[in-house]
Amino acid sequence: MAHAEIKTVVQWAKGTDWRLTLQHSCDHHALVWITRGQGIAIIDGVRRGVGVHNALAIPAGTMFALDLGKTGFGQVCILPAGGPILLPDTAHHLRIRDVTSQNELTAILEAMQREQSARRDFMDEALNAQARMLTVWLRRAMIAQGPQERPSSSTRLMQAYAALVARDFTSGRAMAVYARALGVTPTHLTRVCKQASGLTAADLLTERSLHAARDMLEAGDLPIGQIAATLGFGSAAYFSRFVLQHTGLTPSALRAGASTRKPAALAT
Repeated sequence: MAHAEIKTVVQWAKGTDWRLTLQHSCDHHALVWITRGQGIAIIDGVRRGVGVHNALAIPAGTMFALDLGKTGFGQVCILPAGGPILLPDTAHHLRIRDVTSQNELTAILEAMQREQSARRDFMDEALNAQARMLTVWLRRAMIAQGPQERPSSSTRLMQAYAALVARDFTSGRAMAVYARALGVTPTHLTRVCKQASGLTAADLLTERSLHAARDMLEAGDLPIGQIAATLGFGSAAYFSRFVLQHTGLTPSALRAGASTRKPAALAT
């Protein structure tokens, strides 16, 4: 991706809830603007309620999950990582109460949507120019909201664990190995994780692996054994049992079902 893009949350999820509701990370930056409904976001392992006129700045590589329910609606500005358009190094959750600021962001996103729909000459330059205006808006909104609270020791542990899982989940390591790397017991890590995210430490790791498994099965055609090895499973049989346990379907059935849904997802 060489330029900024604008999508609805449904389009971002490719029409399937699990792509957002399971723990995962993206290789692009994202700014999510919620305009209808309410739900839950878990970002860097910390659970928070989100609702109308909330903005989420999610840097590339940040582990997160988002659930806006059936009635929620939002737009997402997707920014290529490693390019000139930057997001803050850490995730931010902004509740935008100022009407002028709400209208400014809406206007930027609408301008991007028009440009993307028209697909005129120099569209990529126009989209990137609007995206730069969006980052100016974001910095102003961050200043208006004030500095974020200093994270507690529990939050810092949670963020460190989430970062490790995002980086190393394909290693096949058990949760207890992550706990040792962080200098805490598995029991303590599980307790902190449950308090911060509503998930146990093992559940968070499981969700990240499951998201990757479903993505590779449903969006590609790699052999199941190769997917299992890539994700750190000891055997294809163990991988198949993992997928069946958490989805109710075998890997082959998941892949076959995705093939029949693709036209509908693209239409969304």
